[in-house]
Amino acid sequence: MQEIVGDSLARRLVEWGVDTVFGLPGDGINGLMEGFRRQREKLRFVLVHHEEAAAFMATGYAKATGRIGVCAATSGPGAIHLLNGLYDAKLDHVPVLAITGMQETSVLGSHYQQEVHTELLYQDVADAYNLMVTNPQQVPGVVDIAIRHALSRRSVAHLSFPNDVQVAAAGEDPYRHVSPGAPPMSSPVASLPAVPAAQADLARAAEVLNAGKKVAMLVGVGARHARDEIIAVAEALASPIVKTLPGKMVVPDDHPLTTGGLGLLGTRPSEELMEECDTLLMVGTSFPYTKYLPKPGQAKVVQIDLDASLIGMRLPVDAPVTADARLALQQLLPMLQPRSDRSFLTKYQRERDAWRSDMVSLQDPSRHPIAPQYLISCVDEAATSDAILTCDSGTIATWAARHWTIRGNREFYLSGNLATMAPGLPYAIAMQHAYSGRQVIAFVGDGGFAMLMAEFLTAVRHELPIKVVINNNNSYGQILWEQVLLGYPEYAVRHRQPEADFAAWARACGGYGAKVTDARALPEAIREALAHPGPALLDCDVNPNEPPMPGKVRYEQAKHFTEAFLRGQPHKVATLATVARDKINELRS
Repeated sequence: MQEIVGDSLARRLVEWGVDTVFGLPGDGINGLMEGFRRQREKLRFVLVHHEEAAAFMATGYAKATGRIGVCAATSGPGAIHLLNGLYDAKLDHVPVLAITGMQETSVLGSHYQQEVHTELLYQDVADAYNLMVTNPQQVPGVVDIAIRHALSRRSVAHLSFPNDVQVAAAGEDPYRHVSPGAPPMSSPVASLPAVPAAQADLARAAEVLNAGKKVAMLVGVGARHARDEIIAVAEALASPIVKTLPGKMVVPDDHPLTTGGLGLLGTRPSEELMEECDTLLMVGTSFPYTKYLPKPGQAKVVQIDLDASLIGMRLPVDAPVTADARLALQQLLPMLQPRSDRSFLTKYQRERDAWRSDMVSLQDPSRHPIAPQYLISCVDEAATSDAILTCDSGTIATWAARHWTIRGNREFYLSGNLATMAPGLPYAIAMQHAYSGRQVIAFVGDGGFAMLMAEFLTAVRHELPIKVVINNNNSYGQILWEQVLLGYPEYAVRHRQPEADFAAWARACGGYGAKVTDARALPEAIREALAHPGPALLDCDVNPNEPPMPGKVRYEQAKHFTEAFLRGQPHKVATLATVARDKINELRS
């Protein structure tokens, strides 16, 4: 059988160690699909129901494994659908290769059906590499270049294949050449060594840290492979460890040195210690919410990041260190002077204990409707010690941030910088593909789930035992409270009754589905769903008037909250009753 370009592409992906492509076929990639078919024993094609989900799956796969994620879509509309998931990859710095189709070269420029020039459309998102292949001899060399760029730049690469090129004989040269240029000759290898820090940079960093009296650490997902080193450096500096939301899994939540997250979804002690510290060590993060960071001039800053362009982006940095987080901290540790004064750390450990007590008090099993804090706490209690939790953006991210406990080998993933709705379910599918023996739970809202709910059918058809827990408040909860915190009454953020029964959808797909409306039934319902051997979905009606309160309520926030109520905020009686009940529970704890 003659080898075609589609076959050459698929074979090269296999040689790079790619074992899965997420996508949806179309006539714009029929030649590529034939290549995937020919390599089906080594390259699994996961058929999805929406291309956006395919891109999310590739992104989730890359986040969880550290390997390149690959997604494929047809020309025109299919390629357009990939964009949201690809921006998630770009903004969270993970390597993804997007493969799209294109109309055959003879009709380009003739306003042909579905003629969308994806190499132009993808100019921004595919900042690692972006090319339309126009000659069969370019393959497999440009495949190598695209993958190496995606891996080295930790971003999105894109290759678009016109229809006639896809089915052309591999290696065919249809043109007369007039220059000394030759097709790229390459190999499926990349050198990506961990980068050590320069000694001069380390010396300056040690000088700044050793001079500090109240040192704080802020760690992000870029330090996920440096848990032991983070803890050792924090111990030497008597420093509390604050975590970004994407970096939640860097340090266990039950470790005595951490005070939890930072930002709108963070903890009060983390926010307050940032207001007091005189020295800040940032590792693997360029945390964007600067109002939660020390004010310029308040603290000396040391920042460690593999990407030099991210250093100094948020705050003036006194000691920049461009290096792999783990190696840099290993190098730095012997240069630090262990300190005996641990009063700053001890103060915020006490504050953290009080905060945790407050959070436990909100996990109230007697509430009706069900408190969302109680829902995620039940999931937290029942899940395995190596469970992976994926999460959508919205109020569910608040509940997961504060009530999903990282311990053992647990992991946590969400759309960090794009903060898009709907990735939780596709992430879970991709991660279950990558880790067939681990428990994978998608904790999602009804809004995000409804966007890509067809992918539960994908899980059933691929026999993936993912568990989906829906925090169903029949609204776009985060948007609701953002309107209120601007001082405006909510508008057009709640769906009309009746509430959807997503459990019925799960059963219709052939999976397990259960609906829960009573908190007393929740623990057993969660245990049953987690124990089910196949895909399972638990649809839980929760209190729609539970506000995701900031860790520390600022004057302006309280003022705007009050203004919204005075201007006619609906459901204000139920909301005030919920807030009052939460405060009473905190005082009792």
